[in-house]
Amino acid sequence: MNLPDKLEDWLDYQQRQHIQPIALGLQRVRDVWRALGAPRPADCVISVGGTNGKGSTVAFLEAMLRARGLRVGAYTSPHLLRYNERVRIDARDAENTALCAAFMRIEQARGATPLTYFEYGTLAALLLFADAHLDVALLEVGLGGRLDAVNIVDADVAIVTTIGIDHTEYLGPDRDSIGREKAGIARAGRPLIIGALDPPPGLLDGARANGASVLRLGVDFSVVPQIDAWRWQARQMANDGFDKAQPASVQFADLSLRAPHQIDNAAAALAALWALRTRLGWDAVACARGLQATRLRGRLQSCGGQPELIVDVAHNPQAASELALWLDAQPRVPTHAVFSALADKDIAGIGAALGARIAHWHVCAISDAGARGLDAASVAARLRVALPQAAISLHVHAHAALAAARAALPASGRVLAFGSFHIAGAVLDRLPSPV
Repeated sequence: MNLPDKLEDWLDYQQRQHIQPIALGLQRVRDVWRALGAPRPADCVISVGGTNGKGSTVAFLEAMLRARGLRVGAYTSPHLLRYNERVRIDARDAENTALCAAFMRIEQARGATPLTYFEYGTLAALLLFADAHLDVALLEVGLGGRLDAVNIVDADVAIVTTIGIDHTEYLGPDRDSIGREKAGIARAGRPLIIGALDPPPGLLDGARANGASVLRLGVDFSVVPQIDAWRWQARQMANDGFDKAQPASVQFADLSLRAPHQIDNAAAALAALWALRTRLGWDAVACARGLQATRLRGRLQSCGGQPELIVDVAHNPQAASELALWLDAQPRVPTHAVFSALADKDIAGIGAALGARIAHWHVCAISDAGARGLDAASVAARLRVALPQAAISLHVHAHAALAAARAALPASGRVLAFGSFHIAGAVLDRLPSPV
């Protein structure tokens, strides 16, 4: 059999190799990882799980560590514009040739073991990170935690950001069951940072069952507003990672990532670095500088224009509720949505979270997601379950929806493009120079 030699061909090949696009479980991917020599991506590894906020938390960590001059690898998913975004070394996307070489090594090692698209990507990231001799590797969990491919690596510190209702067919029907799954990234005797003020009991129970040292936002560390700034502080306590003799604080200005919950994500990232201070050192000034430097596409990203275009990757009710909070804090202007979502998402719940804040929904199809994609009429029907009186128009693709929204609004209005990474990526791809 002739194997691919181009990245796009490798990605097509991977999508055909496993009967299911999502197949949770560690045995297959662990077997191939061991056949590759069980590469550890870095001496120090931080894993980040949660329903929302994982990518932002990784971005904060990456920027703060790089502000210290450390070599950092970051593995995140999904991507917005191109696959290479998923694997970054020192803030640079992996090259096509490097990814293809890693995929070839994986193919030679796997034998007859089937792998999913995500498992190929995870193993490629581990190989590239190990070859790069990094100081720290940041690994974003793809789905859940306990059975996610990222969990073949024992993290020195794990972070769980938020727990919302998403992927219920894999993780369970409620926050408790989902929290237990996400607690699976914690390791005995090592810190688990919880970056939400209201973690479900299942997350706490799962973490304790794993023997992790739990450090919670609002209990063990906090972040409070100052005049034109924020102050993060670790409480004085005896615990793995924090201690009574050396409390810490970091003062930083408002973040470039504008959503209210980003403060909590930044707080969790700071707590993880403080827990690792005996290994990595601690520099509060560099942390503040890194937080200020953090940028991430598709997170309430303002793309300018009249009407203004805002792009966000929110794709579940919890994230939509954060969008609603942000909209409530903005000047009241007519707001139209460019929207679509995947078939396994709670589209009615997303609509209910935003309600009348959206004056018109410009709904489009997602055609590049295989069986998970929906046509515009199906998306609209699910929206109408929550919003029976909403103004909804149907469009073939995101570009047509965006053009219609812009044409319908005054210059003072606002277009909010959201609902999935597919929509955010399609919109950003049409801009002259995406940030």
